[in-house]
Amino acid sequence: MGAPLSVRLDDDVLGTLENAARTRGIGLATYLRELATAEARRLRRERIREQSRQVAAYVASSPEAQQFYADWGTPTATIEP
Repeated sequence: MGAPLSVRLDDDVLGTLENAARTRGIGLATYLRELATAEARRLRRERIREQSRQVAAYVASSPEAQQFYADWGTPTATIEP
């Protein structure tokens, strides 16, 4: 179970979010939880993609890293049925 969170919103924003939640047939708290969860997932994926880009850039600039991946990524054994 997560921790409770208190957020102060201006009336226009609150009204917009309440209407969006009502349209979906859910409560405001549930709607906000879904929005926050989706954004957290997006941020996590963005962070992972950025880390992957950094690794790719390093591998592209490092002959040693390229050799590691060439050796590590090439199967050397065959699987017999």
